[in-house]
Amino acid sequence: MRPLQPPKHRGQPLMNHGPPPPEEEKVTKEEGWMRRIWNYFVAALRKHMAFDQLCHNSRYCVYAIGITWMMLGFVVPLIYLVPYATANDMEQGRAALLISIMGMVNIVVRPPFGILFSMPWFKGRHIYVFASAVLVNGLSNTICCIGPSFSVLLVFVVFYGLSMSVVGSLMFTVLMEIVEMKRFPSALGLLAVMESITLLIGPPLAGVLIDRTGEYYHVFFACSAVVASSGVFLIVAFSWLDKRDRKLSKQGPPSPLPEAARPAVDLAPDCQYRSVPTEGDKDKASCEGDTSSV
Repeated sequence: MRPLQPPKHRGQPLMNHGPPPPEEEKVTKEEGWMRRIWNYFVAALRKHMAFDQLCHNSRYCVYAIGITWMMLGFVVPLIYLVPYATANDMEQGRAALLISIMGMVNIVVRPPFGILFSMPWFKGRHIYVFASAVLVNGLSNTICCIGPSFSVLLVFVVFYGLSMSVVGSLMFTVLMEIVEMKRFPSALGLLAVMESITLLIGPPLAGVLIDRTGEYYHVFFACSAVVASSGVFLIVAFSWLDKRDRKLSKQGPPSPLPEAARPAVDLAPDCQYRSVPTEGDKDKASCEGDTSSV
């Protein structure tokens, strides 16, 4: 006799399932629209923001971190230079003249620097020239701490304008050497977003420092430390990356791994095989017999 199986639980008939309630249908439509918007947002970020470069391109990652950190104190001296001068009994017109001189130095010097750095000798060395200019720019902020006289601040604006011209001339050149041309717009967009955050945070933090200390020269010391440290970071990081790449190039490409030997497996060790003649073999044998008899 056949054993009896336990009774299977059967659901309600399909005919009893009516359309979903209007509330559930509305929730489903809203979830579908939200999912579409989210997918569109993620696709737009992947297209216009080079997050893949930030995660897999070590040079771009180092460069983006250095630029973002530099922007925390790069433009702060321009904002607090005139208040620093006027707070130390300098005339408003002479204090404003310092900013005008800095702008003139930047305008006059930047085109010759751009032509100079386009020479073949600087190819592959742009990042080191850029990082050195960042270092000089950071150290020039300490000149303001010597004294608030016009001559001292004039020396500061000249050094600051020269280094700022080099930084502005090479910032995008270095970026073009680091990433591929087809990824340059998205890499530039992500870099602009990252540096704009610290660019907006820097001046309020400097204002808080002035309110706490009551002195402007603390701001120039802080800007000097931030900008100079970013220049040192770029020099050390790219030196290490270049050393690593040279070491890998000397080693050469890795040799392909030998294919693993296929193990000889006897699928049927106890079986014996013999050849079975086919129809073609029989015809060939009969033809050979006729030929031999002739």
